[in-house]
Order: sequence, then C-alpha cells, then structure tokens
Amino acid sequence: MSNGKKRGGFQKQRFSRKKYCVFCADHTDHIDYKDVNVLQRYVAENYKILPRRMTGTCAKHQRALTRAIRRARHVALMPYTSE
Repeated sequence: MSNGKKRGGFQKQRFSRKKYCVFCADHTDHIDYKDVNVLQRYVAENYKILPRRMTGTCAKHQRALTRAIRRARHVALMPYTSE
C-alpha cells in the first residue's frame, strides 16, 4: 500500500489549490507588530507560529512575520502560551 494506493488498484487523488503569499499579493513591504489582528491569523490555538507549508507565505515574509510575532509577544500584545 505504498505511494498512496489503496487495495483494488485505486489511487487516492488530492486536488488542492496552490497556496500563495498574501503579503506579496498585496505588495506589503512591512509587517507591523502592533497589528495583532493580522498576526493572529498566523498563530495556532496554542499560540505557536504556523509554518510556511500551512500558511502559504513566502520565505521572506515568513521571516518578517516571525519577527513581528516575537516582537508583539515581547511588548505583551500577544501571549506566549494559552492557559
């Protein structure tokens, strides 16, 4: 049953839309750490930063996003953990 094949010779097909970087589409140069509403979209329920493969951001904006979230946590705009 390797390569996603099921019994009987049928293969499971996945159709998903290609993820794109929202910041590149909007031509955003700077991600503001004070804009908590935007940053909340890229944080999981347990306040972990979501990876690129889940959010669809490019590498450049993922680094800027991580920097902004860490900065917002440092100045107590966002929590580090959920309790």
